[in-house]
Amino acid sequence: MKLIFRSILFVFLLVFSCGKMMSQSTTVVLKDNWRFSKEVTEEAFSVNFDASKWEKVSVPHDWAIYGPFDKEWDKQVSAIEQNGEKVPTEKTGRTGALPHIGTGWYRNTFSIPEFKKGKKALLIFEGAMSEPQVFLNGKKIGEWGYGYSYFYIDISKDLIPGSENILAVKLTNMPFSSRWYPGAGLYRKVSIEVKEEESFVQWGTFITTPDIKENTAVVDLKAEVSGNNLSMVTQIKDAANTIVATQKVTEIKDGKFHQNISVAKPHLWSPETPYLYTAITKLYAADGTLKDEQSTKFGIRSIKYEAHKGFSLNGKVTKFKGVCLHHDLGPLGAAVNKAALRRQLTILKDMGCNAIRSSHNMPSFEQLELADEMGFMFLAESFDEWAKPKVQNGYHRFFEEYAEKDIVNLVRATRNHPCIVMWSSGNEVPDQYGAEGLTRAKFLQDVFHREDPTRPVTVGMDQVKQTMASGFGSLLDVPGLNYRVHLYEEAYKSFPQGFILGSETASTVSSRGIYKFPVVQQKEKQYDDLQCSSYDLEACSWSNVPDEDFVLQDDKPWVIGEFVWTGFDYLGEPTPYDEKWPSRSSYFGISDLAGLPKDRFYLYRSRWNKEDKTLHILPHWNWKGREGEITPVFVYTNYDSAELFVNGKSMGVQKKNNSTPQNRYRLMWNDIKYEPGTVKVVAFDSNGKIAVESEVKTAGDPYKIILEADRKVIKADGDDISFITVSVVDKNGIPCPTAVNELQFKVTGAATYRAACNGDATSLEIFHENKMKLFSGKLVVLVKSVEMAGIIQLEVTGKGLQKGKINLKSEF
Repeated sequence: MKLIFRSILFVFLLVFSCGKMMSQSTTVVLKDNWRFSKEVTEEAFSVNFDASKWEKVSVPHDWAIYGPFDKEWDKQVSAIEQNGEKVPTEKTGRTGALPHIGTGWYRNTFSIPEFKKGKKALLIFEGAMSEPQVFLNGKKIGEWGYGYSYFYIDISKDLIPGSENILAVKLTNMPFSSRWYPGAGLYRKVSIEVKEEESFVQWGTFITTPDIKENTAVVDLKAEVSGNNLSMVTQIKDAANTIVATQKVTEIKDGKFHQNISVAKPHLWSPETPYLYTAITKLYAADGTLKDEQSTKFGIRSIKYEAHKGFSLNGKVTKFKGVCLHHDLGPLGAAVNKAALRRQLTILKDMGCNAIRSSHNMPSFEQLELADEMGFMFLAESFDEWAKPKVQNGYHRFFEEYAEKDIVNLVRATRNHPCIVMWSSGNEVPDQYGAEGLTRAKFLQDVFHREDPTRPVTVGMDQVKQTMASGFGSLLDVPGLNYRVHLYEEAYKSFPQGFILGSETASTVSSRGIYKFPVVQQKEKQYDDLQCSSYDLEACSWSNVPDEDFVLQDDKPWVIGEFVWTGFDYLGEPTPYDEKWPSRSSYFGISDLAGLPKDRFYLYRSRWNKEDKTLHILPHWNWKGREGEITPVFVYTNYDSAELFVNGKSMGVQKKNNSTPQNRYRLMWNDIKYEPGTVKVVAFDSNGKIAVESEVKTAGDPYKIILEADRKVIKADGDDISFITVSVVDKNGIPCPTAVNELQFKVTGAATYRAACNGDATSLEIFHENKMKLFSGKLVVLVKSVEMAGIIQLEVTGKGLQKGKINLKSEF
């Protein structure tokens, strides 16, 4: 199918799936019984090797997140071309200052009773950082290059039926191989799929709907199979588990079954209504024997990209209110955890976010499952490098051999998720220059089109002038601009697609609860404490503050949305302090590394969340020593006007206006002089009536510890996590926004203490130790379940403070 893009770029009516094999197929997740060592032991693949003294771990596992922090781990001397640097300088925290460099070995001894001769077994890796070499029963059975790619190995001939098998995996993280913290180890699931020889091909099913009407949708299902003389029966169930359609097919063409199934009165998938159906697809032999079965959650929706109009979902013009996310989960590192991902998406949902860009790598299966379920559109990205390097040992080493294979696995494994509405073949690749770059861009885009002719492909472009001149930007299905707000109009006129995507925007920097004076908009500003001001007016030389993007998003219908850099802080890339130690994580996040919202969260919420009231005041009001000094007060609200009071005295009414981008989206009282007491804001609706009020008070000394859990009931599965926000208040219950007390944590009952994080980008405290200092009055404690139901108690203590306790529960 040839993709056409000009006035109408794409019109796709799709049903998407995320299948899990059942019945005649068995999935065995290799979670436990792993042994791990960072010792360089080349004999570790041997059957007779004794690994009993190695560390016992469960997978997913990130060996580096346990620290310690040290600037020597991956100290890089480089000039970051993407940031406009010309002279190489020492970058001390660029990859998070954690010990991810080196070789790690994993071993697991297992048996698969379900496997017998004549069956098929696939060993599936969802992410292995990095350059995995895989050994089974002493024999090397496969390898891969890219640490972010999913891949599988057919182990049917090497798996021993009815006996123990020994799996060994060697991982090697080279120095100078990343621009951020990549993590280390088997950081996503490892599993074995056992099936009949006659079965569905792994990741070989693709479902679309070529026609959706108000009363019916046609489900088009293509399933690649191995074997002949087979038949396939599909049942479609609605969210109430009621069968709404059934069809049988017996003809195999080009190794695939093809069905068109009508679903009456379809419920459409969208961020507002993420309705999911289930397809049960069964494969039968000629004698009626069930050979294989797939259970597939899917959603029905249509996407459309039009020149001068933008992006439409289910016929409705929709802007991407998106964020970029790196794959690390703060104090958990790169090890994927569904509870942590769900918490992130819950926070983003409250902000009004409707889209995610996986930056700059393949998303986890868990993240996509949650995006389907919770209602987020997804821009699934693949690479940060092509053939030209950004870092010495980056992906360019693998491009020629692996690029096509990596895209094929990405697309086939995930193309059935309703959340994915676009692919990205790269981010700020140096290949934007020269004819070879155009050739590579077309090659990669063609691979995406071949594997999935239903979605467009973009690239995050930072060299916009170059891509306008060379034709690189015109080649892409969707031209993605990273920053360069001053070039949007010129790019729109230059590119033929008729629309622009803000594939990466803002890169505003701030530290939660930290405010600097005087309050002025500036770039590349640095302070002695290595923090950034949370007045949200500071950016990098190549980036901008949020309001400049808001203007383009609101005023230009041909700007189809934005993906803000970033939704959460992440480990590594501590710009603007990447040359200063001990900065070791980013300042870009709308929320900090602990997942605690910064002030900027409420600026985006005031514009993106149309359902809830937003009224947020900054800064805090504890400024001993600043009495009588100018201390501006900003208000982020979805109302157009508000009145400010300081200790009961009106400071006047402010109304949003178009004089500057900041005045358009913020209410600002820039001449307020600090005096201790109470700051109160009253917001007015469009009729001038009081809509909502909020206030901030000056706190006394820290007195009592307060605990608040995101969930008080968790699953007793050994993986689930409750995130408890810890803060301190004074004797009157007023939060203490400048508290830095060191606290201790104790967990008893049916759970374990997992980690803590305070969101301070300069803290060298170890996440998994049971003590940490507050940062701007807060931190977060992670309590992880065990495989036992019962009561859980977290107790938090600190010198001179009334301790805090909270009871949780874990249940099966």
